[in-house]
Amino acid sequence: MTQPADTAARRLVETLVMNGVDRVFCVPGESYLAVLDALADVRDRIQVIACRHEAGAANMAEAYGKLTGKPGVCMVTRGPGATHASIGVHTAHQDSTPMILFVGQIALTDRGRGAFQEVDYREVFGGLAKWATEIESPQRTVEVVERAFATALQGRMGPVVVALPEDILDEDGGPAPIRPVTPAKAAPDPAFVEQVRERLSKAERPLLVLGGSGWTDEATTAIGDWAERLGLPLALSFRRKDLVSNDRANYAGDLGLGCNPKLTARVKAADLILAIGARLGENPTQGYTLLDRARTAETLIHIHPGPEELGRVWTPLLSAAADNSLAALALSQIDPGRSWADEAAAARADYDAFIQPVQVTGAVNMSEVIRHLAEALPDDAILTNGAGNFAAWLHRFHRHRARRTQLAPTSGAMGYGYPAAIAAKSVHPDRDVVCIAGDGDYLMTGQEIATAVQYGINVVVVVVDNGTYGTIRMHQETHYPGAARTIATDLKNPDFVRYAEAFGAFGVRCERTEDFPAALEAARNAGRPALVHLITSAEDIAPGRTISGLRSK
Repeated sequence: MTQPADTAARRLVETLVMNGVDRVFCVPGESYLAVLDALADVRDRIQVIACRHEAGAANMAEAYGKLTGKPGVCMVTRGPGATHASIGVHTAHQDSTPMILFVGQIALTDRGRGAFQEVDYREVFGGLAKWATEIESPQRTVEVVERAFATALQGRMGPVVVALPEDILDEDGGPAPIRPVTPAKAAPDPAFVEQVRERLSKAERPLLVLGGSGWTDEATTAIGDWAERLGLPLALSFRRKDLVSNDRANYAGDLGLGCNPKLTARVKAADLILAIGARLGENPTQGYTLLDRARTAETLIHIHPGPEELGRVWTPLLSAAADNSLAALALSQIDPGRSWADEAAAARADYDAFIQPVQVTGAVNMSEVIRHLAEALPDDAILTNGAGNFAAWLHRFHRHRARRTQLAPTSGAMGYGYPAAIAAKSVHPDRDVVCIAGDGDYLMTGQEIATAVQYGINVVVVVVDNGTYGTIRMHQETHYPGAARTIATDLKNPDFVRYAEAFGAFGVRCERTEDFPAALEAARNAGRPALVHLITSAEDIAPGRTISGLRSK
């Protein structure tokens, strides 16, 4: 049976096509069958990737949005499907990522009856999304979906949730879309730019901090060149290490978890902090301890596309609600009449010293493993990760040399990295995509290896297996030390090589640092999805930290 040409389901799909959507990540459900049927007619323009869990699908959509700057689109069924997908919505919100989640919904005529899998999505997603709504009139379908695109892309980017009552999808969908959504962007006031120039011209110890989303390559290149030319030390916010090349002479490091103490000292000593795009939230400010409200009132120039973020925590000296890229392009024209070459050289030297490999107790040294990744992979290789202490090794020791090469959740979501890698490889099949995952982290979404095999998405995952939930174990040992106090953090893991092979993927086990290069090469050349099972010691709980060392304090 073929749908009529003007149903709400068809109007929805037409709006997706009009706005350049080229893939949809989903778990199918009977509540939105009409939309799936409409997608069948545009499969030459929109690839539908069916996933094995809604969390995987939502994480893929979030990663797509982060990688491309276009809203990632996810479709799930009602009730459990939507709540499973909520993790991706939360990550998109925390990470300022454009994303649209379409959720099948019960019939409008059954609302309020406690119908099968009934959920009020405005209520459930009201605090997680920028906007959560339900299409209540089929003739307003295009209007609602276009507003979803605009909301996801304008100001501080973020996720939108749209519920689709199943009884309206086959009804008359109203007018067709006319043109794609063009998001509005605000540029900084020229008078503000002049104020920044004046403040910079008087600064002795300035620091440039970049973060957030929505950046263009032109803008990051312009602001990077400008800062390097002036010798202006440049730091990147938490998990935004791919905004500029980490090989720039003025690069000072990233303000994340396990931050370089020399960099935190530099932030505290700065007499001017120019922050573009970064929200300056909990992790970049080391638990809100790195900055001081009285001091920021004299030293902080804060630029962010979302006005609600300005003055939210820190009192700024100057602030502007402006698009990150437009602001960066404007500021890169400034000539403050001076340079800070010595400051940049010192900041770079501190960074270089911090990323040197460290000693470990076990047979696998993760600092050497990560260093090899930088040597073996092309500059445009995409690295992904979820959450856990394993990620500290990646973020500290890997140098990102190109834009759009890091996919990592500032939300700290476990299970993010592997679906993110699948999304990235689906967009860029010609680029190396490697996920670094902890053992606990990987099994949150490891079943998506079936998705990778089914669609021939040949990602590589390195499963760092230390048999423990490392981050929690580290905190246990810090606050409640002793083997007798360890609880709920030990893991009994499968043979990950056989796990991969059971799905039709390639697997290889690695137990020594010196064996990792060959294992990585075999995985990269496998011609199918691949997994490297890397056995590490829980004793080496974090760079420069051991469990016994924590217990002895």
